[in-house]
Amino acid sequence: MDSSLAAPISTLPRVPVRLAESLERKGLRSVADLLFCFPREYEDFRDRRAIADLEADVAQTIVGEVIEVESKGGFGKSRVGVVVEDQTDALRAMWFNQAFMRDKFHPGQRVQFSGKPKRKGLRWEMVHPRVAWLEDTDDSAGEEGLLAVYSLTEGVSQHHMRRLVAAAVTAHADTPTEVLPAPLRDQYGLPGLADALRWIHAPRNEAQRDTARRRFIFQELLVLQLALAARRLQHRLGFRAPELAVDRQLDARIRRLFPFELTAGQEKALAEVATDLALDTPMNRLVQGDVGSGKTVVALYALLACVANGYQAVLLAPTEILARQHAATLASLLKVSRVRSRLLVGGLAEREKAEVRAGLVAGDIDLAIGTHALLQEKVRFAKLGLAVIDEQHKFGVRQRAALRQGQHSPHYLVMTATPIPRTLCMTQFGDLDVSVLDGLPPGRQPVSTYVVRPAEASRWWEFVRKALRDGRQAYVVAPLVEESDATAAASVEESLRALAEGELADFRLGLLHGRMNASDKDAAMEAFRLRETQVLVSTTVIEVGVDVANATIMTVVSPECFGLSQLHQLRGRVGRGMHAGYCGLLVPEEPAEAALQRIEAFAATTDGFALAELDFRMRGPGDLFGERQSGLPPLHIADLARDGEVLVEARNAAADLFATDPGLKHPDHAALRRQMLRRYGASLDLGDVG
Repeated sequence: MDSSLAAPISTLPRVPVRLAESLERKGLRSVADLLFCFPREYEDFRDRRAIADLEADVAQTIVGEVIEVESKGGFGKSRVGVVVEDQTDALRAMWFNQAFMRDKFHPGQRVQFSGKPKRKGLRWEMVHPRVAWLEDTDDSAGEEGLLAVYSLTEGVSQHHMRRLVAAAVTAHADTPTEVLPAPLRDQYGLPGLADALRWIHAPRNEAQRDTARRRFIFQELLVLQLALAARRLQHRLGFRAPELAVDRQLDARIRRLFPFELTAGQEKALAEVATDLALDTPMNRLVQGDVGSGKTVVALYALLACVANGYQAVLLAPTEILARQHAATLASLLKVSRVRSRLLVGGLAEREKAEVRAGLVAGDIDLAIGTHALLQEKVRFAKLGLAVIDEQHKFGVRQRAALRQGQHSPHYLVMTATPIPRTLCMTQFGDLDVSVLDGLPPGRQPVSTYVVRPAEASRWWEFVRKALRDGRQAYVVAPLVEESDATAAASVEESLRALAEGELADFRLGLLHGRMNASDKDAAMEAFRLRETQVLVSTTVIEVGVDVANATIMTVVSPECFGLSQLHQLRGRVGRGMHAGYCGLLVPEEPAEAALQRIEAFAATTDGFALAELDFRMRGPGDLFGERQSGLPPLHIADLARDGEVLVEARNAAADLFATDPGLKHPDHAALRRQMLRRYGASLDLGDVG
């Protein structure tokens, strides 16, 4: 970086120490930080009106003559008022604790005020308007364009930010190195860096604003796509994986374990997985499908293909409940098989953990099922060939690499039952090949969804009681473990108490939540599976993978607290057996309008992919899975829900650049390469690409 750009903000004119300290708390330390601190929105002061035609709380501009100047108070507690009038009415401008403004006005001046007026009694008033002093004959001088509005922190005003950014742009807009080569800018109609910096901070019109924003959005997404392309290239060239061939005989042996016909989506995914496994470059494939689409079959096929080739395999699950369920399912399917499988989770006794670790490093265990416990440094494998990661977003981007040993890498198959919007597939999961399971296996029952208002709650609970009396089971899900003063949302403990004393007093209820120890969780799930309890009152720990065929009713309390994808996962816990499923969403007395719209949209469709796209638009990428998708730094100006078209352009541009210049070794691409490594080198484990 040029030394003038790395200089502290305090080197700019008129920067008090306290202001510099406040800016540093916001993460703004250097001149470069100011240049690339982009506005969050703009105020439009090109709307010029007569004073009589003003509209409250809308950014507008008036021109008039000063008729009165008043000043009250002293140092630290002053007020300056300036009254102007035009041919239609009068307006007072006010400045607080800016006594110096008194000397800038005198009766007879022509001035232009820009701001958001309010009606005070019989007169319009603007507080701290922007001012331009006009010549008597020129009403257009000083006419404002679009005014930048920045995110602030305590001790920093918009006035401070605008003044400092303007100073940085005036002195240094031409200094930063251009990272986008001219042919690329020409191809996508993008301005040069210096013009883009001037236009984004002080646009004269929408065209300048939009062109500058598009340039920086494109650049940010291009750098991300280049990093993902570099990661794919490194995996292809830098690591060797075992060749795990699947011939007809092995294919037939594995398929005999499945007592059902595979869907077209499963067949396509199996073919893609088998092709990847046969290569000596690591498979990096994401299998995504709607709830109940049969991803476990694809995972099991890959795991058995690996073991049959003489290598070890691991299946990683995000929770102990799901890991234990996977272990039980595999044990049942493999009971007549010679495959040696073991479970490794945090809840095991230390002696058992040590025994499993010893078996893995000695090669005495073929298949390990577990949680993050499998990713610990002291866990080593004799001959690891495949890692299957269930619910990838619960692990984070970098943890896939934890099982790699030197230049030898296992194949990776990651799965999610949360359908992922297209733009997220191209970013957070952009280094993976994608298989989509878009059909449901035979035998899955439809699930009917109802929005249950307080007046209808008694009818819903009567419906639940009837199903329980008929031998079915039910879930009740609440967002909190215990009551909280911070929110009115329901808790599982209060829900259990209320149901046990009220609507479900005649039935056997169980409790399950994330704060319980492992043995208590296992006992609660086992009691529910064995029908010892009829209703399981739980938090979202049951949202993924839990499979009890006799459970047909899902009741969600305070559904406004959940994302659509979470609700869809919860709904997927029922209708998994021979009986149809039902989902009731118990909304509060007066839900927020936006929340009610989301809930009604959810009830109207069972298409998980459509719900994921809707949830993404409404809640954003960070909240899609109910937690921050870890691994990649946040985007500064691009918005994945808004900028999908630019993302496609950036992805295409990145593919073209890597096709012609793998590793970005050409001198014209050196600046792009440096920016890619600086931003994503650590988070994506990128080495010295090229």
